[in-house]
Amino acid sequence: MCGRFVDPNLRGTDFEISQTRIDPMPRRYNIKPTQDVLVVTKHAPQGEMARWWLVPSWHKGELRDWKAATFNARIEDAATKPTFRGPWRYGRCLIPTAGYYEWTGEKGSKQPHFITGAGNEETLWFAGLASRWNGVLTCTIVTRPANATVADIHTRMPVILNAEERDAWMAGSDDPEIGAGVQLRHHPVAKFGAASDGPELIEPEAAA
Repeated sequence: MCGRFVDPNLRGTDFEISQTRIDPMPRRYNIKPTQDVLVVTKHAPQGEMARWWLVPSWHKGELRDWKAATFNARIEDAATKPTFRGPWRYGRCLIPTAGYYEWTGEKGSKQPHFITGAGNEETLWFAGLASRWNGVLTCTIVTRPANATVADIHTRMPVILNAEERDAWMAGSDDPEIGAGVQLRHHPVAKFGAASDGPELIEPEAAA
């Protein structure tokens, strides 16, 4: 799964990758579900903000009435789930990030870990799905079974795409193995709360 992540480092006047230009924005280090996150869509290749907790376009009632936990979508079955099958066909998006967090250990003493790319790349690209509900753009992060680089931390991971896979994803790829080859690294970080923020959150935890 992916329940917390970090904004990408958008330095300078523009961030440019794969012909996508994104304006700089204040950086956050503890993004939570229901907050607005940056997404890249076919309609907005320069990036736009979306609420991270997908609400399908057919939902009736108020936003608060949508109770299902839809901040993640499993790549194995998203195409057939009623909530996700519309966005799967028409709402592909990319979510740029510097990395994400997972926790290990028992409840009450869980250890957070920061997970990022194993190479020199500063930005990871999550596969996402977007849905516009009553004029509000919402999104979810697509997940898959964890590969060997993070399986010791969690059984699942976001679908993280290289340049070729990003193009395929946006074109509608149904390959369940997309993103399987990403190489990641992780380190434990100091425990932090829901309201915590700042670059210190991703620093390796000092040895005892």
